Amino acid sequence: MAEAGDENLYAAARDIARALGKDPSAAGDILQILSGYSGSGSLGGDPRPTGVRGGANLNLERSLNSLERQISGYIVEDRPIWSDPVDSRTFLDAVDELITMAGDLRSVAGDKSAAVCLSRADDLIQQVMFRLQEEFGYVMDRAPESFDSDDDFSGEEDNGRSYGVQQVTVAPPITDYKIVIEPLPSSVIGDLNAIAVRMVAGGFGKECSRVYSSRRREFLEESLSRLHLRGLSMEQVQETPWQDLEDEIDRWIKAVTMVFRVFFPSERLLCDRVFSDLPVSSVTDLSFMEVCRGTTTQILNFADAIALGSRLPERLFKVMDLYEAMQDLIPKMETLFSNKYCSPLRHEAVAIHKRLGEAIRGIFMELENLIRRDPPKTAFPGGGIHPITRYVMNYQRAACKSRHSLEQILDQTGNETGSDTRPLSVQIRWVLELLESNLEGKKRTYRDPSLCFLFMMNNGKYILDKAKDNELGSILGEDWIVKQTAKLRQYHSNYQRSSWNQVVALLRTEGPYPKLIENLRLFNVRFDEVCLTQSQWVVTDEQLREELRSSVAGIVAPAYLNFIARLKASPEINGRRGEPFIAYTVEDLEMRIKSLFKESSS
Repeated sequence: MAEAGDENLYAAARDIARALGKDPSAAGDILQILSGYSGSGSLGGDPRPTGVRGGANLNLERSLNSLERQISGYIVEDRPIWSDPVDSRTFLDAVDELITMAGDLRSVAGDKSAAVCLSRADDLIQQVMFRLQEEFGYVMDRAPESFDSDDDFSGEEDNGRSYGVQQVTVAPPITDYKIVIEPLPSSVIGDLNAIAVRMVAGGFGKECSRVYSSRRREFLEESLSRLHLRGLSMEQVQETPWQDLEDEIDRWIKAVTMVFRVFFPSERLLCDRVFSDLPVSSVTDLSFMEVCRGTTTQILNFADAIALGSRLPERLFKVMDLYEAMQDLIPKMETLFSNKYCSPLRHEAVAIHKRLGEAIRGIFMELENLIRRDPPKTAFPGGGIHPITRYVMNYQRAACKSRHSLEQILDQTGNETGSDTRPLSVQIRWVLELLESNLEGKKRTYRDPSLCFLFMMNNGKYILDKAKDNELGSILGEDWIVKQTAKLRQYHSNYQRSSWNQVVALLRTEGPYPKLIENLRLFNVRFDEVCLTQSQWVVTDEQLREELRSSVAGIVAPAYLNFIARLKASPEINGRRGEPFIAYTVEDLEMRIKSLFKESSS
């Protein structure tokens, strides 16, 4: 009975402390005052100042004995405490009382008997913390069962998968990035928060964080696997064919967008709810970092491996996709990873983003080397558009679709490395100058001067067309367009002069009738030869093909008509039998001219 009275006295002291607006830990001081009165613990009787300390310690010891018996019964229990709501509430109340009592004992720890009680209380708290750690894991492991019946996800299928005894909840399919996943029901979050508050109060915050983060990592890993993202190592990335890596990059962009716009914000919100009402935020921040670290490292390692890979020009566009995806997400990363525990992840993301920029600059500059390494070997059939021209122009045009990013990359990487970096517009013009110089070298492989100019005309027209009415042309500027158009006119003039002017010259000579007849014969032979040869030449562009045919007809037909007229009007034809043999009419010539040039070399 006396022991029960002591417990009642101790409880009364705590109630008085609360009523006075004091912390319950002040109950020890109040108890010292109360215990100075009658031994029964009543407020009547004579004060006994000399027995204050001893009476208080005796009452605390008796209360500790009672708590120890109550709590030990739960600690040794085989079944989970949180399998019964009544048991869990009772156990938490007892834990609260134990932690408060330990605080009271510390306030009188100078007394030997109080120090002994404090040691016992600390030992019991440690046992409690180990059991709470197990219960925390139990509550998280049973979450899928609660999750499946939760109203927020009642419409989803396949919300969980079984892995042995434990079921891992995974995120349902998502198409809207402006949502938040609620992977745990509110009741479970409430239980976890109640346990976390006690574990932190008992000095086991890190242990609680460890259990929490290990369970949530499983959720993230399983959810990430459903996005079909392979966890390739640096070596595997380097060994994987680029075509396969292109597909992996597409999956990576989808996955990283989902992770940083949906998964991680949801995990941050969950951490805040589970670890709310704590005196410090360190446990919350540490837990969030531990949950996200593995997934973040896996994601960033892939991007880093791509950044450190080959600088082949064809890799530019997918690496640009990676760069721009990370650039869009960097602000989100900076917000999510703003605490001190996550700062290394934030810094690593920014560093890899910069390395991707450096890789893009290197790849873009490598285009120069590709052009230089493509020397003339053999003449390209028919003088058509050379593959190097198609490659460079399509490459430049596609690259300029990401003009803003490219300009930013060339400026930033040049400033950071201190290298002599050209602005994007200057760099593109320089590449086109290299291409033109390369084509000038290739045209020398043709023996026929006319074909040289036709080759340059074909390629120049292709270059001009690819630069018109798009971002590439905007970067090059109107002055470049005007100069390129003037070059085309010059190529056209040179082609006509080196080919058809010589043929037409046979029709413009003066002389006696026999000379005219000979020139007509020579014209027919030369015209046949040129038509036969140039009918195998290639002019891919239909507009250019028709312009060339029209221009040829425009100088040949009038000259031929004039020549035939002069021939028929010659005085020497009078008295002769019949007119001279004329192989072609003007219409015949025009039909032959229309057969000039093929659309392709095949």
